[in-house]
Amino acid sequence: MIPVFHTSATVRAPERLVLRGGRWARVSLRVRWGLAEHPAAGLGLIDLGYGPALFGRGGALGIYARVLRPRLLRGGAWQEVLAKKGAAPEDVSWVLLTHLHADHVCGLPALAHARLFAPGVTPGLRHGVFPALLPRDWPSCRTAYESLPHLPAPLGLPEGADVFGDGSCLAVPLPGHAAGQRGLVFTRCDPPLLYAADVQWCAAGLAPGRAPGAPAMWIADDRYAAGESTRLVRRFADGGGDVVLCHEPGKGTYDA
Repeated sequence: MIPVFHTSATVRAPERLVLRGGRWARVSLRVRWGLAEHPAAGLGLIDLGYGPALFGRGGALGIYARVLRPRLLRGGAWQEVLAKKGAAPEDVSWVLLTHLHADHVCGLPALAHARLFAPGVTPGLRHGVFPALLPRDWPSCRTAYESLPHLPAPLGLPEGADVFGDGSCLAVPLPGHAAGQRGLVFTRCDPPLLYAADVQWCAAGLAPGRAPGAPAMWIADDRYAAGESTRLVRRFADGGGDVVLCHEPGKGTYDA
């Protein structure tokens, strides 16, 4: 199973805010989501990116959208990509969520029929999670990674949840940015591929001394854990693994 990543939107921010030693010039951070087909489990999605569900709302979610001002890309939403492939939301059999922030769950209620895998955290604004973007019967409709059997992961990563029961995709703990965040290791890729979600915003931020400080780290769920997760991902990459980050500005090998 080899995932392909699409960009649903971009968010512009000064590089210096997301990369220590970066420029004050603004960079366009991508908001990725992935599409893959498992030989037995069928068609599935990896995170969901931003979408129309983010906009036109009041309260805290409306403020969030107005502050970040993401720009949706025409044809980039998961619904649009599926339609181009002749598929519909009903054809999606599974969804892997690395964490529950808004830029990873837009449109999730339309996929409540699928098997939803997610960290076993309690949704709430305290964790940067907007319950309005989740299915009404959350969390009873999701399978928590913590409940699955765990297997050793490659290249120094901690044990990961065996999502499909065949070792092809392991959800490894990478906390810090968000409560319960998981990275996804696709072991059948050569070399192994780690979708490290929001461990860092830019690939350059994985290097020693380049992870951003204040104010970017003020929003981290656990700053110490974020540093440890960055070191784990760097060790995986140094060992020869491929890494995809949700917000890396540049286009990578696994991007559509």
